[in-house]
Amino acid sequence: MAVLRWDGGRVSPLTAGKTLGFRAEGVRSCVGARGNACPLRAVVPGRATQARCPECARLDRAHSVAADTIADDPRTYRVYLAWFGPGMVKVGITAEERESARLLEQGAVVFSWLGRGPLMAARRTEELLRSALGVPDRIPYAHKRAVRCELPGPAERAAEIEDLHRRALGLTGWAESLERLEFLAVDHAEVFGLGRLPAPGAVVRELTDGGAVAGTLLAAAGPDLHLRTAEGELVVLDTRLMTGWSLIGADPAAGVSVPTADANAGGGAVQDGLF
Repeated sequence: MAVLRWDGGRVSPLTAGKTLGFRAEGVRSCVGARGNACPLRAVVPGRATQARCPECARLDRAHSVAADTIADDPRTYRVYLAWFGPGMVKVGITAEERESARLLEQGAVVFSWLGRGPLMAARRTEELLRSALGVPDRIPYAHKRAVRCELPGPAERAAEIEDLHRRALGLTGWAESLERLEFLAVDHAEVFGLGRLPAPGAVVRELTDGGAVAGTLLAAAGPDLHLRTAEGELVVLDTRLMTGWSLIGADPAAGVSVPTADANAGGGAVQDGLF
């Protein structure tokens, strides 16, 4: 079950049909890096999906697997194929101890493990799929949102990723230390609440001082919350835009009084590289 985690450890379960509402106060502040507060107490842009100032972002990336700065990480890693919609598959890696958490965070509708082994072996295999099969390692969230409401059935979803899995296992050049894993499709459509999900009309661009976001939750896929406001408007909120703000409760009927963009306008942030 998806949840919102608040400072202090409190969590709010995100289940379909739940009403929620909040209002931002003050300015959006840098959340710091690696568990440490920002020494500058910097203000960060409202539209950034990562609430960090440049200095804290640099410190955070300095210890990131995504930035290839800790090549000697002793943990076991897994290579995966993730499907987000027709013709929309990516390859990635995640620490085995995290299980499927990374796939849920990205909003992967279907995924299958491909291999497991040391970090650098997983990295080399990820690069092999990018170069040999043209499989990307990043997909913009706006592209995921565009197809999320018109997904094919479970069998068709699994078939596309199964074909790519078969082709990947047939490649030469795999790292010898990476164990190849059999295909097993894991489908998150029901977990996310994507059955008969109506297409959104708008996407929240940023929160603002005094601005409210409120409505009934229809689905929660990755960082995206699909909401229906009291007026019937269908809006998507990327929860990453909430970090760094001081938030207070708002009436579920308050609607959306922050800047939004047309959900069909394209563009959008690319997924982050956390593991």
